[in-house]
Amino acid sequence: MAGFADWMPRTFLDSGVLLTAVRGSGRDQDRVLRILEDPSRTFVTSPFVHLELVPKATYYKKRLEKAFYDEYFRAAEWVRDLEKIEELAHIEAAKSGLAAMDALHVAAAHLGEADEFITTERAGKPIYRSSLITPIYAFD
Repeated sequence: MAGFADWMPRTFLDSGVLLTAVRGSGRDQDRVLRILEDPSRTFVTSPFVHLELVPKATYYKKRLEKAFYDEYFRAAEWVRDLEKIEELAHIEAAKSGLAAMDALHVAAAHLGEADEFITTERAGKPIYRSSLITPIYAFD
């Protein structure tokens, strides 16, 4: 029987966390890279995180950045039911005062059964009012 030691957290990273991995520096980047290199994690993502990151890296010809994203998104589990994501995001945005993209991320993380939602948003931001997920500040 699998025990606690076998537990693999399902982790949803917001786009700011991935940006920090490729563009950050110092302790913040180190913290994020440790999260990404943790073999016990299963990463969960959505087309909305991809849309926030990959097109700009492509447009500005940031080949290493795009290669990093390609590897991350290839390995992650995707939540792709856009109709369910939109429906839940709409409800959560109205209830919690979330911005559109944050609501989409929260809904996707919830539908993807993420155990962790890691963000670069600081405490006090609307995302911390969501009842669907419990945000974890990436730099604590």
